[in-house]
Amino acid sequence: MNPQFNHQEIHEFPTAKLSVEHVCKYFDSSRGRVTALEDVSLTINEGEFVCFVGPSGCGKSTMLNIIAGLETPDEGTALIDGTPIKGPGRDRMMMFQEHALFPWLDVIGNVMFGLKQKPNLNDKERLEVAKYYLYLVKMDKFAKANIHELSGGMRQRVALARSLAPNPKILLMDEPFSALDAMTREQLYGDIQDIWHKRRKTIIFVTHNVREAVCLGTRVILFSPHPGRVREEYMIDLPRPRNINSHDLADNARLITSALKGYAAEETD
Repeated sequence: MNPQFNHQEIHEFPTAKLSVEHVCKYFDSSRGRVTALEDVSLTINEGEFVCFVGPSGCGKSTMLNIIAGLETPDEGTALIDGTPIKGPGRDRMMMFQEHALFPWLDVIGNVMFGLKQKPNLNDKERLEVAKYYLYLVKMDKFAKANIHELSGGMRQRVALARSLAPNPKILLMDEPFSALDAMTREQLYGDIQDIWHKRRKTIIFVTHNVREAVCLGTRVILFSPHPGRVREEYMIDLPRPRNINSHDLADNARLITSALKGYAAEETD
């Protein structure tokens, strides 16, 4: 029997529309000025699951950091529901490749720590919300476990619960599964699809793995490098839940991989 969770926060589904308008980003290096992003414009609608793919150096993680408010564009602007992004905010939460959990806190403590961004909740309410998100990521039975007792996949589940618990409008995910083994990744692909369906979040997911992007995304945006630009967008119209090993998914992935290889060949010409 599923446990009952009654707090209003759990039953709210905030989401947001993101707009990126003519964004450019430059970095200084020993070789001089490097253009990480050049004239990037894109729109991500409420409730979309959008994946950024592209080779190393294409600026996809830089774009994610700009959306998170961790970096600022040198030209152009990024907006949430029409409001320019000026820095980090409660409406966005970031999940990284490394779980970044606090080893001195147990599992439930880590998730409750993320809820400090919700000052309107008292301790009892934070506990109920934290328990709900641990249940959502299938970690409720490990609430009192220490972080060092968990596998890599379990730690990423806790990190996902901590990112979701403040109920942000947009969830940003920067290669969160790349360090995990194949079987654990496949389990998480099913879980994140289920969570996206239940919570209706706008999700932006950065990956090098084209199959992963096709498995998860409603849309895949392909970046090309030197400088980073949006080159193609692909709508992924496959039924869910998706199996990363299915033939239809592989066909979609091959199309995107072929385009990616074409842009890589252009770089070497």
